[in-house]
Amino acid sequence: MKLYGYFHSSAAYRVRIALNLKALTYEQVPVNLLKGEERNPIFRQLNPQSLVPVLITADGQVLTQSLAICEYLEEVYPLPPLLPAEASGRARVRALAQLVACEIHPLNNLRVLKYLKRVLGVEEEAKWSWYRHWIAEGFSALESLLTDSPDTGRFCHGDAPTLADVCLLPQVFNAERFQCDLSRYPTIRRIADACAELPAFAKAHPAGQPDAA
Repeated sequence: MKLYGYFHSSAAYRVRIALNLKALTYEQVPVNLLKGEERNPIFRQLNPQSLVPVLITADGQVLTQSLAICEYLEEVYPLPPLLPAEASGRARVRALAQLVACEIHPLNNLRVLKYLKRVLGVEEEAKWSWYRHWIAEGFSALESLLTDSPDTGRFCHGDAPTLADVCLLPQVFNAERFQCDLSRYPTIRRIADACAELPAFAKAHPAGQPDAA
């Protein structure tokens, strides 16, 4: 398999974690978002959205969107599972994952921050205020969902990592990278620390990727 990504992309980070948890071998192809390589016509043939990640599967299929890729990996390589066996558990894990991937991340990704700055002329401090506001909004809700549920264990759902944790750790990394105050989210912090201890998560960390140098 071949993964097109960018070391700081949290969406690509998710897929790296999922691939590592499944113990799958893959080649990485860096796409430098700061240099605009995602707009290269060759890459746009793979993904007309000009977004990473893109996964080329073992049989040559082109997959986009990180959650769709992770669900594909879950279906084709079911062990170890990223989703619980019971329907209600799967719904909960998907909801937690989507809270991060569909509610927090889209408001704060690189192209949104570029648009705020370059097109709307938002001042630098206002841009980061925007970023931290949406982290706080999302993490406050996520903290409550995790703290109030008996299904939360060492990880977001029970004592083994799931798709929710695959989404959580990259968002925590970004929040820390941009100096968001996480002191109000002890459960999120605890789970993120548990994830970081696992080799599959550690191997996916942005600092260890080939394009991080």
